[in-house]
Amino acid sequence: MSEILHVTNGDSTAETLRSTALGGTVLPWRDSLHVGPLPSTPRPELLRRRAAFLAESGWGGGEEIRDSLAERDRRLERAFADGEPVVLWFEHDLYDQLQLLDILALAGEAGATPEAIVVGAFPGRPSFRGLGELTADELESLWPARRPVPRATLETAGAAWGDIRQPTPEALARRVEHDAQDLPYVRAALLRLLEELPAPRDGLSTTERTALRALAGGARTSVAAFVAAQDLESAPFLGDAWFFVTLAELGRGPHRLLETEEGEDLPVPVPESEHRFGQLAVRLTDRGRRVLEGEADRVELLGVDRWVGGTHVVPAAVWRWDPGSRQLLAP
Repeated sequence: MSEILHVTNGDSTAETLRSTALGGTVLPWRDSLHVGPLPSTPRPELLRRRAAFLAESGWGGGEEIRDSLAERDRRLERAFADGEPVVLWFEHDLYDQLQLLDILALAGEAGATPEAIVVGAFPGRPSFRGLGELTADELESLWPARRPVPRATLETAGAAWGDIRQPTPEALARRVEHDAQDLPYVRAALLRLLEELPAPRDGLSTTERTALRALAGGARTSVAAFVAAQDLESAPFLGDAWFFVTLAELGRGPHRLLETEEGEDLPVPVPESEHRFGQLAVRLTDRGRRVLEGEADRVELLGVDRWVGGTHVVPAAVWRWDPGSRQLLAP
């Protein structure tokens, strides 16, 4: 029998999988697909755009990242072509579900049939947040739950992945009107992705709003705000590095919503400075409080330059999403 290829969400779960008795090799699917561009382009151009974005965000050199993403893809494609058993290990949150859709779309194109273990809970862990918190023994206990992914599910995943990458979010908004029974966590994840569009009342994404709420509720540092904001999420998905980027975007310029205790702009965080940025004392400005109360608009104060899937949200094209009514508002 061929060696098993385990594909999972990142290095934490990958390291634990390597310490199990399951054997095989482990491929972490390293990319934070909830941020940055996901254009509807051929795969090489998509990887080039992802690599350029990640490099601009401080995660390494563009060519190095692009080569790593391309080699990751090639490893999966070799497994599909050679008939290696492929088992996908993912959880219910936005981070994982986007990666899962990406991989299932590739499987569909290759005519492959991977198996999958996709969970939203774990026995004895009422506050389960993901596979990365499980032990090797606990991961092994999930092994009997793996199931082949049917062709129809691969087609659904490919269609959803295509909707996410459209240049406007209309197809994505239509996608979340109905549940996909064979992909039980996708609808909630895509609803959460739509919440990264500015809201109509305050111009905030849900990530931005939870950040402001955390600080208004008593968090005094960036890392304390991160911890508090995660508790406000029904399915936490965001790493601290990307959360700190959100804080910095809200904390710069004459109309900033956040500032340091000294009344200055927040610095631009990069991955190697996460610890220093996390210890930074941060407070709401008066404008920040007004926006949080719905009395001012974040986009009007700060502008916006953000990708939500394939949609580039800029001042000339501000798509908005109302989380309460689940309604998309065109520019």
